[in-house]
Amino acid sequence: MFILNLTYVTTDIAEVDALLADHLAWLEAGRGKGHFLAWGRKVPREGGAIIAKGDSREAVEALAATDPFIGGGVAKVDVIEWVPTFLGEGLEALAQ
Repeated sequence: MFILNLTYVTTDIAEVDALLADHLAWLEAGRGKGHFLAWGRKVPREGGAIIAKGDSREAVEALAATDPFIGGGVAKVDVIEWVPTFLGEGLEALAQ
């Protein structure tokens, strides 16, 4: 399992918003393919986080590179691989 930690590299939120529709479509496509389990904005609004699944770190890094925010130069992404050792009630599906 992976956490994609997105951090905006621009201070102009209008640049981010200009790519938001494409980014959301990318997220939905990833969800449809079973890659993305959850996502959301950071507070304060300086980026976002995605919980992702993939066959390998390399595959997830390649997928993350296709994010319109990354391609558009408004964000960078850190891919964090992790193994959950505890999942609270209702989150069991994350381990599958």
